[in-house]
Amino acid sequence: MGRLFIESLASEKVFKCKCCKVDLADYEQIISKDFQGRYGRAYLFGTVVNIFHGPNEDRYLNSGPHVVNDVYCSSCQQMLGWRYEKAYVEDQKYKEGKYILEKERILKEGW
Repeated sequence: MGRLFIESLASEKVFKCKCCKVDLADYEQIISKDFQGRYGRAYLFGTVVNIFHGPNEDRYLNSGPHVVNDVYCSSCQQMLGWRYEKAYVEDQKYKEGKYILEKERILKEGW
């Protein structure tokens, strides 16, 4: 059985998994704080660490149709949000490859 590799972030302001406290994202990676998730408010991030992706899924969101992957904590397997794989509407293409993390599922550390 192999060891689980967990990446630590060297930033002062870090978002962590609410369940197991593993680092997920640097504050500097926030693109927008004005998103809606399944469980309330959510943040759009450019880069997230210590996660794994679920399968591609077509989903109709508030901003239109997308292909997304749910994302899970690589340490405790808690569902955290999703990754935008493909946007079908032209003005939503900027989301492709970006991540939504639900505020309800993460903690702030360092501020």
